[in-house]
Amino acid sequence: MKLILQVCTIIFIVIIMDGITYAQNKDVKGSSDHPLITRMPDFWIAAYKESEYESYTFRDGANNKIDIEGHKYFIEYRLNKGGQEPGRLMILKNHENALKKINAEILSTKKKDLYCKVTREGKEIWIQVHALDRLYRLTIVEREQMEQKVTVNPDALFGDIANTGHAAVYGIYFDHGSANIKQESKPSLKAIADMLKANKSLKLYVVGHTDMTGGFEYNVGLSLERANAVVKALVNNYGIATERITGKGAGPLCPIGSNKNDDGRKLNRRVELVEM
Repeated sequence: MKLILQVCTIIFIVIIMDGITYAQNKDVKGSSDHPLITRMPDFWIAAYKESEYESYTFRDGANNKIDIEGHKYFIEYRLNKGGQEPGRLMILKNHENALKKINAEILSTKKKDLYCKVTREGKEIWIQVHALDRLYRLTIVEREQMEQKVTVNPDALFGDIANTGHAAVYGIYFDHGSANIKQESKPSLKAIADMLKANKSLKLYVVGHTDMTGGFEYNVGLSLERANAVVKALVNNYGIATERITGKGAGPLCPIGSNKNDDGRKLNRRVELVEM
């Protein structure tokens, strides 16, 4: 009888301890696995953040930094108490093998990181796996064009130029690392054209600005190409006379934010209109 009581007591303690462990390791409220990737066994979600539209810096196939914008997920997984530690290599290899099975392109592998991308239902999905021994983090961006919610007002543009001699335009978007203007830039281009048509004597420098990502000469060249692309669009698509607008490239020379963080870099990537 005494032995039976001891055994029952031990079982009761184990059940209680198991319940405590489960409570401690419950996924954070509102979190979930990304539908593309299941979690490693014995891991729980310790941190989770989902953003409708955000930028994140990945590595491309040439190991260069590339900013990808779209629907972003951040998920941090931690090992359950008592779980067997898989180690960084096993975490990375498990994800690499699983992603290869869905035809993902492996872009870059490092000691602690795996970068890849995959296309699903016409959408490009970029993935970073950052692994430590007892935890790993997934950063996933479903690349997409931003819904344009802010429009440029021609009168406000002219007011800035009249008061300060220049106006910054953030509604002109380019493909990464190129001077190809995206379709969602049309409202801003039209606003610039409307301003010029309403102010016949106004002549402008169209000045391209970049952040510090990449080499100096590269950024100066890219900023000039983008400025000239804007000039070309205004001339060819909106009937602005070529003698009224001239493209120039400032590269990273005139920052208005810190190049050490995403918010600052976004401010620095812009087109400015400068009165001649």
